[in-house]
Amino acid sequence: MMPVVAMGGAAQVRMPEGQWDWRQMAAVKMSTEYDSEGSVFVNKMSARVLNGLAKLTGSFQREPSGDLRYPLMGVVTKYLSVMYDHEDRNALVTFNADVGRNLSVKYLRDIKAQQGELKLQAHTSNLRYKTEISSDVPATTLPKVVFTFPVGQLRAEEVEKDEERAIALSGFFGGSVLNGQAVASYSDESATLKYTYKDEELTLVPSVSWPRLSPSLAFKRQFGPRNKLSYFHNFETTTWSAVYKYKPTEDFKVKLGYDSDVRLCWSSFWVGKEDEGAKNAPRKCKLQVMLQVPQDDVKSGALLFRMKKRWDLF
Repeated sequence: MMPVVAMGGAAQVRMPEGQWDWRQMAAVKMSTEYDSEGSVFVNKMSARVLNGLAKLTGSFQREPSGDLRYPLMGVVTKYLSVMYDHEDRNALVTFNADVGRNLSVKYLRDIKAQQGELKLQAHTSNLRYKTEISSDVPATTLPKVVFTFPVGQLRAEEVEKDEERAIALSGFFGGSVLNGQAVASYSDESATLKYTYKDEELTLVPSVSWPRLSPSLAFKRQFGPRNKLSYFHNFETTTWSAVYKYKPTEDFKVKLGYDSDVRLCWSSFWVGKEDEGAKNAPRKCKLQVMLQVPQDDVKSGALLFRMKKRWDLF
């Protein structure tokens, strides 16, 4: 009989030394996510097959009425992936390949719409300089070009403006200034200048945009390893927001906040890391509970929660 070892709340089967482990050829994972705001369950499943050469995926959504909606099925490999939407009777196909050491090709195709996108990306061996050219298939506009370099990025694409075609430019440049980082960006005929100063305890981010001349200030103060206070103020609209965070452990966090723009007080706590999935959460279960109280109508406060549970079956 194979020994069973308890790990992370789940039973793990340990294979005897020298015996072939079939789980290397097929690993199955499942997850269930619930959002009380919409009373919707989202269920996902994935199975790694052939020792990771391919992965089978599937998902569906369970509505409050009990109906199953948005079933998706897919096959993902290193170079080719196919995602099939059963409800829409449509498939999205993605193909990517490396052409030489510094050039890659990616093609996305919407079968039902009979439209696609082709991307070519070239980069230097140290990845400091990259150029990406993308175009619709069949082509409806000129290709979009993105050039990335160590201190910024430039974009050029064709857009329709005042019923005429024109080339729109956007991008950003940045560099070190006075022990901080300054970034100037331009997009949609508006420019923003932002400066960030950060040390172990303090972060200051003043910014101003043109042509509206809208200044703002973001401020963060770390009080030891567990407590942090964040504040943001927009001087043009006089709106502000503040957040206090208490984090006693890596897997537990409490936040209290207020947003004057929507006149809302809120508090929440997380079990599991906020910006990660349930894989590394305690017992592979991630939980968020939030209380929202409008300033103008305290009695209409709402208690919301989200939960995600993962099971590693094999």
